[in-house]
Amino acid sequence: MKNREGRTTFQPDRNPRMVPIAIMFVLLCGLSFYLGGIFCSEKDRYEVEEVTKALESAKNSSEPIDFPECSINYQDYTPCTDPKRWKKYGLHRLTFMERHCPPIFDRKECLVPPPDGYKTPIRWPKSKNECWYRNVPYDWINKQKSNQNWLRKEGEKFLFPGGGTMFPKGVGAYVNLMENLIPEMKDGSIRTAIDTGCGVASWGGDLLDRKILTVSLAPRDNHEAQVQFALERGIPAILGIISTQRLPFPSNSFDMAHCSRCLIPWTEFGGIYLLEIHRILRPGGFWILSGPPVNYENHWRGWNTTIEEQRSDYEKLQELLTSMCFKLYNKKDDIAVWQKNSDNNCYKQLDTPDTYPPRCDDGTEPDSGWYTPLRPCVVVPNKKLKKLALNSIPKWPERLHEPPERVRDVRGGSAGAFHDDDDKWKARIKHYKKLLPAIGTDKIRNVMDMNTKYGGFAAAVIDDPLWVMNVVSSYASNTLPVVYDRGLIGTFHDWCEAFSTYPRTYDLLHLDGLFTAESHRCEMKYVLLEMDRILRPNGYAIIRESSFYVESVATIAKGMRWSCRKEDTENGGKRIRVLICQKTLWYAKQSSR
Repeated sequence: MKNREGRTTFQPDRNPRMVPIAIMFVLLCGLSFYLGGIFCSEKDRYEVEEVTKALESAKNSSEPIDFPECSINYQDYTPCTDPKRWKKYGLHRLTFMERHCPPIFDRKECLVPPPDGYKTPIRWPKSKNECWYRNVPYDWINKQKSNQNWLRKEGEKFLFPGGGTMFPKGVGAYVNLMENLIPEMKDGSIRTAIDTGCGVASWGGDLLDRKILTVSLAPRDNHEAQVQFALERGIPAILGIISTQRLPFPSNSFDMAHCSRCLIPWTEFGGIYLLEIHRILRPGGFWILSGPPVNYENHWRGWNTTIEEQRSDYEKLQELLTSMCFKLYNKKDDIAVWQKNSDNNCYKQLDTPDTYPPRCDDGTEPDSGWYTPLRPCVVVPNKKLKKLALNSIPKWPERLHEPPERVRDVRGGSAGAFHDDDDKWKARIKHYKKLLPAIGTDKIRNVMDMNTKYGGFAAAVIDDPLWVMNVVSSYASNTLPVVYDRGLIGTFHDWCEAFSTYPRTYDLLHLDGLFTAESHRCEMKYVLLEMDRILRPNGYAIIRESSFYVESVATIAKGMRWSCRKEDTENGGKRIRVLICQKTLWYAKQSSR
């Protein structure tokens, strides 16, 4: 209504209940706006801080750095498995041999030198049978194992006759017997394998000729260089031990696992080491054991034990395997083969009260394999996955390009996304070979894809004389099961830490957007120094990154004595660039730091 002056006035609401409701509505809106403002501003502040840190790290990395040489004593430095630091950790279950990375203040900011007299490694396939002594100058293993035909030193070379503790007639005859026991090794059913306690990886080397790709696993122990010998030969290998932590692999991955007198106490600690083998072996996969207590009837005298003790160990082993849904598949002479059951009905026995080992609870992530403690329980395969078992997946090589069932577990994953990724990497590899013609020749054998998704890089070079270690970040989406399902190998890793390998073990390192994804956590300088440590002299790095990071990497690389050149991607454009680098061969100065 209007007052005397003709101005509009507001009449109070005649309903008294509307007033408190309106006031309450205004207060709630105000409170929501206030709290929302705090939350959003804090979130934005956090994101801005993270981006700022990454940009500052890259900015600082663009300043020229000239890295000094490490002492010659660091020529075989493995930061996270350093024998010099073993005394700091416990002896129980050989915990000291697990990964124990140095704190940030103790990181080395120097270039690891090669041994005196280091030579360009012998090229594949000749390298499978010989390597330069000066590249792996260890006399201890030669003196201790020459009688077992592991290796022998002749002149300037180590020769690998193909012998082993349990195969004195040679690894070829040993694997031939194994194939007779396991026909699936011949028809493409078995493609991926793991060898625990691998020696000099002769078993894995022989299987390469049979189209089976093996991860050879051994700790940094008193043999000093089992894994280094394997990689020097051009055979896939990684430092590792089954102790108190899970191995860095997803569940249900390997088609076959092998132990040839690997000295792992399978029946001790409640069979916890066997439980880890069960976790990483896919349903229908095989576990092979040669050595104690197999064939104890004929060998117990040479094992410094009694026949009663060995019989007891074998019976206990069989009982544990049965409780985990393994069945004895075949046995002859010194080799016994068990198969993991592919029928989930077997695991119903675990529901019985007081059963050991029990079923793992739902809170145990089956694929968690990065600093995850071992647990005394059975990881039961997901019954919803119908194409997980060995007899359900396509045989090799068809499985390489067939979308695995587990791709659907990846965020945004689908058969279409898998095929798109496959096609993308075919185009990229074609372009990479133009930029770096050494790919596909005998100059490049050991390759690492430092942050793969589905293993597309490895699949695109499958016909070349090389192998690829596919690395999936422990902070990224879990795509490693897809890598294994298509018949490739890989591992979890966090690039803020050193990789589980010796220096000078890879010919080519490839990364795609690693610094863009991880620079907010990992300082670029340390990642590049780690790349320098594991890259062979005259080896290459392909760094696919945003132009911003390419400039920073190129600056640091110069301080590491790398020669680099910037190239366009296969699609052109300047936002994403490709940096092609080569590490130079240099020798340590007489005066060490």
